[in-house]
Amino acid sequence: MTVTLLGATEIRRLAADLDVTPTKKLGQNFVVDANTVRKIVQAGGVEAGERVVEVGPGLGSLTLAILETGATVTAVEIDHRLAARLPQTAADHGVSADALTVVDADALRITELPGDPTVLIANLPYNVSVPVLLHFMETFPNLQRGVVMVQAEVGERLAAPPGSKAYGTPSVKAAWYGPWRLAGTISRQVFWPVPNVDSVLVAFQRAAEVRGDDDLRRATFRIVDAAFQQRRKMLRQALAGVFGSSAEATAVLESAGVAPTARGEQLIIDDFVRIAQAQAASLES
Repeated sequence: MTVTLLGATEIRRLAADLDVTPTKKLGQNFVVDANTVRKIVQAGGVEAGERVVEVGPGLGSLTLAILETGATVTAVEIDHRLAARLPQTAADHGVSADALTVVDADALRITELPGDPTVLIANLPYNVSVPVLLHFMETFPNLQRGVVMVQAEVGERLAAPPGSKAYGTPSVKAAWYGPWRLAGTISRQVFWPVPNVDSVLVAFQRAAEVRGDDDLRRATFRIVDAAFQQRRKMLRQALAGVFGSSAEATAVLESAGVAPTARGEQLIIDDFVRIAQAQAASLES
């Protein structure tokens, strides 16, 4: 199967045929450079025979680059016009019908994926990138690794280490599932329309061992949310609302081996997990 990629002229023609004008509401900035979509796929290490899920394929430029490797793709697209046209675009560029499955749905609401993909490759809009990633990591445990292109500010938050200015709720929640790292930068000039922000690639690898069940995850995330809502406060104050009082928060934190005077931005995901476990133990006793 020889797959050809989309060029800038064809992308604009496709958009015109579909009467699609890129909108800020859906965060639509289409990649019009073939080298860039190949760079994204290479960063994801996609190999022939792998099953990839792509969120927001749009007009199909990244989709075709994934299919070019010999992988198969499940593409989740919220725009009905784009979802309906994608199979034809793929066929016109040398893709066999069984290599691409299009799911016309909102990525934030989807709970099943045909083919049980193990790799996620996507160009995600700013306003939904973190919610989509967390939803997919939670809902689809078969996803083992991936690379996503996101606004630089979002990517830096996802990959930020403790103590850094960018470290926050997205950093900790993403780390529940495994390590995340910056994997490259993308020029704003490869997009149509050209955005007024820079983009980066973020790579992730799911941890070999699950940190805990859904109850522990939800309890941990509640504590993370509280800690960063008042990130300048000491944890004994920031978590007082969650635990009922500053005194109770202090007791739970000490039981978890975390200094009550610490701040959320100093803790790694394992610290937050221990706090959630200590809270559960205190409720049982």
